[in-house]
This record gives sequence, structure tokens and C-alpha cells, in this order.
Amino acid sequence: MPEIWFPHLGIMIEKLDRAAFTFFGRDVYWYGIFIGMGVVLGVLLAMHEAKRTGQSKDTYLDFTLYAMIFSVIGARLYYVLFSWDYYSQHPEKIFAIREGGLAIYGGVIAGVLTAMVYCKKKKLNFWQFTDTVAPSLILGQAIGRWGNFFNREAFGRYTDGLFAMRYQLSQVRQSDVTADILQNLVHVDGVDYIQVHPTFLYESFWSICVMLLLLWLQRHKKFDGQVCAVYFFGYALGRVWIEGLRTDQLQIGGFAVSQVLSAALILASLGLYWYRKKQSFIPHHIQDDET
Repeated sequence: MPEIWFPHLGIMIEKLDRAAFTFFGRDVYWYGIFIGMGVVLGVLLAMHEAKRTGQSKDTYLDFTLYAMIFSVIGARLYYVLFSWDYYSQHPEKIFAIREGGLAIYGGVIAGVLTAMVYCKKKKLNFWQFTDTVAPSLILGQAIGRWGNFFNREAFGRYTDGLFAMRYQLSQVRQSDVTADILQNLVHVDGVDYIQVHPTFLYESFWSICVMLLLLWLQRHKKFDGQVCAVYFFGYALGRVWIEGLRTDQLQIGGFAVSQVLSAALILASLGLYWYRKKQSFIPHHIQDDET
């Protein structure tokens, strides 16, 4: 029987290993490969935009080295912080990144803070910088989500819609399987399947659409910071809906943390858009002093 199945699309995947290959006795996982692909393609995209706008390509390659380190730390810290009930009882697992547990929002927050410090030190226009990297960031997010597919994680509740996806019950983390999913198990030739929303696919597709919009906007923007503001609005708008479908939500006070953060980010991005548009009417030499 197939390990993964999209019954309404007629797609069956007989076997899909989490590990791509073994290197010096250590498994190299598809999850890490997809993250690496996202980083590489994102850097190339940012360097292309830098060349088009007369910026130094090396600036973005140099920044990536710092951003990768601090974004991973931020992504892990965010996940551990909002899963503290578990990690307070298992402190030895806090640094076990190979077992999973990286939150995109934590990485984004750390990346933005890193960019602020980097631009300050290098005396760069922060808003032009963020406009350059925004499409690269969401491209990396779109690619990285496919690592969740290989890991059989970040899926949603039960559905029988067109894009319904089946995983073998034995192949998924049991804590992610909710009551409604168990009530709708599919039994085929003695194998139990969960049938769920492929939320990784929804987010990946949404992110690609937002990226295309940002690439168009880069060539038609009216002020620095416009692309950055639209990135935050577009990504958060999709995430606030998709997060509501997922079963592995990080929660605080009974609310999904990423859903609340996404809603707040939608409002903040609208404020940022208005602020930067207003700033565009101020003479450039004053703007440069403020940024």
C-alpha cells in the first residue's frame, strides 16, 4: 500500500523516506535539504535584484551568513518558548534540532532584528534592504514547507475535499492526530490512513503567489518599504487562515500563537505601509537620517 495518497487527485506515492541519503554514518534529511535549497535560491534572487538596482551583490551574500545563524536560533527559541511545558520536563531536548521543532515566525523575527543591526553597522538603507530580500524570504518559506511533507508533519484536520491527503497512521506523530481525524480513519487492505488537509501545500502555493506579487511590485514600487509591508501583509493573511486548520499549533492561553501573531501582523503591516508612504513625501536627505 502507498505511504502517501491523494485519493481525489489519483496520486499515490509508494514509499517516501525522510532521509535523502547517509553521509559518514549520519542521515541527511529531506527537511534540511529543502531548507538549504530555499536559502540558496533566495540568496541568488536577492543578488539578482541587488544588481538590477545598483546595490552590491556581496552585501546580501554576507548578510546571509549572519541571518542563517540567528534565524535558526530564533526559530528554535520561539518553538521551545511556546512548548515550554514539554521542554521544562525534558531540558536535554532543547538543543535537539535534528528531531524537529523550528518555528518560521521565530526565524523571521530573528532575521528582521539581524537585518536592523546589519544595516545600522553597514550604513545601509534598511527599507531598501528589506524590499530586496522580501521575495527571497517568502521563496525560501515556500520551498521549506516541502520538508514538512517528507516529515509527515504540519498537516491539518480531516477533510474529504479535492486536495485531501492520506498518510499512513503509523508514519505520523501521534500527538498531531486529533479526535476528528481518528473518527474518520480510512482502512484499506488492513492499513489505517489519516485523511487531512495538506496545509504545507496550501502555504507553499500561497507563498509562491505572494512572491510573484512582490517581484512585480519591486519594479513598480513607489517608496522604500512598500515591498516589505506587502510581504508581511500577504504572508500573514494566508497564515492566519492556514494556521487555523493545523493540528500541531503552538498555543498560549487556548489560542494558536501563530494565528494571533498573524492577525497582529496584518494590522502592523497596514500601519507600516501607511507610515512609509507618508515618509515618501519627506525629502530624501531627511529620510536617510531617520533610517
